[in-house]
Amino acid sequence: MIMSSINKVCKRPKSLLRGLAGLMLCLFVLVSARAQSDEEYSVRWIGQFPGEAGQHSPDFGERLSRLVFGKQAQEVIKPFNVLARDPDQYWILDQGAGGVFEVLDGEGQLLRPLKRAKEDFPSLVGICGSGSGDIFFTDSRLNRIMKVADGKLVPFAASLTFHQPTGIAYNRASGEIWVVETGTHQISVLSREGKLIRTLGGRGTAPGLFNYPTFIWIDAKGRVYVVDSMNFRVQILDSEGRAESSFGSSGDATGNMARPKGIATDSEGHIYVADALFHAVQIFDEQGNFLYSFGEQGQGEGDFWMPSGLYIDQEDRIYVADSYNARIQVFQLVKK
Repeated sequence: MIMSSINKVCKRPKSLLRGLAGLMLCLFVLVSARAQSDEEYSVRWIGQFPGEAGQHSPDFGERLSRLVFGKQAQEVIKPFNVLARDPDQYWILDQGAGGVFEVLDGEGQLLRPLKRAKEDFPSLVGICGSGSGDIFFTDSRLNRIMKVADGKLVPFAASLTFHQPTGIAYNRASGEIWVVETGTHQISVLSREGKLIRTLGGRGTAPGLFNYPTFIWIDAKGRVYVVDSMNFRVQILDSEGRAESSFGSSGDATGNMARPKGIATDSEGHIYVADALFHAVQIFDEQGNFLYSFGEQGQGEGDFWMPSGLYIDQEDRIYVADSYNARIQVFQLVKK
């Protein structure tokens, strides 16, 4: 069972009736989980970048001015996704700055903006790392995949034509790179060399079909989790791309999805989905049953303002790109 240590659980519904309904559902989940398992887990806030005592985080007015007048500073402006090795080394896709940044020492400075000279990336979306240390990321407006190898930025799979590439994930079990192409409602599976192996999907509502898919995550066993955005669900595929199950539906009740974005799993098999319109991260079990959510709209510790990408490392640290708060928040899954 999971219980949140952040005192904002069950607060997402705003009206009194929805709030009561959400509270009753959360209580039901907690009671049911206690009946099924003696294990308990909590999610604990452990930090953010920029830190309160660290680098300056620009407010909304500053970020708007930069977007309008083109001033680009080496600060987090609109982080959209994140990839982490550990709390002291991670990479941020910053749509506001149009670049990819490496962060060393979570409280330190942004290092080495990874972008080509005189070229910004206007719509950075997906990022993943390979087993050998390479990093891949997508730009949906440029229809391009880039690779960072040995600190150098080079095109990846340049001979292929992509249609609005968004999510990208590395399958450790097979060595394949899976790319979500939102424009064609499909997924392209590539080799490490950037050769097309196969495509799957297409537009529709049946299992294995998608409606504007976006984010993707592949766990250590090779199971694939796809945010099927405009079908308001998450589809779970096997390592070959065959549909296994799905969960989620449109709505604003607890466990529904409004604008689902980043997705990841922890070592216990829990599935985390960031929802921008709910300003929260929802957590489901392996079968897609809702457990609880944490976060609400705000600027304090554990609050979010339209979160987007998220990442969970091998130590079950949860990194959330809190886009409009211009920061990365970090949480820890704790087994009691």
